[in-house]
Amino acid sequence: MEILIDVRKEGFVLEKQLEELIDRVADETLEHLNRGKNFEISVSLVSNEEIRALNKAYLGNDYVTDVLSFPMEDEFGSEYDNVILGDVVISIDKIKEQALEFNHSFERELAYLFVHSLLHLFGYDHIDDEDKVMMRTEEKSIMDKLKLYK
Repeated sequence: MEILIDVRKEGFVLEKQLEELIDRVADETLEHLNRGKNFEISVSLVSNEEIRALNKAYLGNDYVTDVLSFPMEDEFGSEYDNVILGDVVISIDKIKEQALEFNHSFERELAYLFVHSLLHLFGYDHIDDEDKVMMRTEEKSIMDKLKLYK
């Protein structure tokens, strides 16, 4: 598996422990979903301003959100190459805000948002109640395996 991380939030430095956490979350999520590791994922860490602009440009929503997921339909992958799973965009500002709001650590909130976005890349959604329950169940199960409670 290859995870390409692009930090675009001015002043934010991605420490080694956070990079390792992102890798761990991806590994645990793919294992939980019983998927191989033959994937490439792009993760962009951005500001509230940038995620709002992306949300408006691509989804027509003119508001700040915590995470955006853009699944790819890669037809070029083979058994030897990584299949491009998609792009994930996470707001660093929202991680900080929500970590305070929910009394979580920055790491726990980052992990949760990344799990959430990976599930979206694999087709999970939360538009209707039934899908929402299924997605939340998967999120909880993966977060329990990660043992990130605070």
